[in-house]
Amino acid sequence: MRTFGRVYALNADGSRQKPQPAGFPYWVQVTTDANGFNDACWITTLAQVLQLNLNESPFYSSFGLPDQQAVISQVQPDFYVARTQQLFAQYFASLIIAKVPNVDEPTYNVAVLTNQGSRVIVQVPT
Repeated sequence: MRTFGRVYALNADGSRQKPQPAGFPYWVQVTTDANGFNDACWITTLAQVLQLNLNESPFYSSFGLPDQQAVISQVQPDFYVARTQQLFAQYFASLIIAKVPNVDEPTYNVAVLTNQGSRVIVQVPT
């Protein structure tokens, strides 16, 4: 399996640069590991789906979160986050997606227990 993930330039303090300098963001290829596990591919795909707007993907129109509508209506896209968690839960031993409270930019904590037993915790800004 192969997927691609966006990598953003970071400032010295670890924050994302805005606006991005020329050449950023760039894409990194993620493939099946040497033991045949696709967990890294699915984690990368999950992070990309959480950053998509609804109907933005040319291949999977149901993927993504309605961020623009959520900002306008001031209603959190909890239904779409739960649906995304359901879609990707089958690929991991455990998957929990939770909104990070009291942040300026909508951000989600993603806690994954891979099929090999590794624990991965990532914050994904949308």
